[in-house]
Amino acid sequence: MLQDIAEGIQSGLNGKNFDGSLKFDCGDAGVIVLADNQATTQDRDTDCTIRISQENLTKLLTGKLNPMTGIAMGKLKISGNMGVAMKLGQLLG
Repeated sequence: MLQDIAEGIQSGLNGKNFDGSLKFDCGDAGVIVLADNQATTQDRDTDCTIRISQENLTKLLTGKLNPMTGIAMGKLKISGNMGVAMKLGQLLG
């Protein structure tokens, strides 16, 4: 399932430039890493990590979960470089 999400993110990145590296950590479900304009399920160190459930990640990427609301409700936690997380918002928005 995460591979499908990663492929969706990858298609959304086409023609856009994402500077930095970011990891969606979905716990036991695995990770999605955005780095070098690629979305992959291969784990690695990144500038920023967003801890989020797979279900809430899907909601976040489809616009059904506002990032700020998600943080306030504890549905996602950001660690590392907040600037990278903000760039992601601009890309997805």
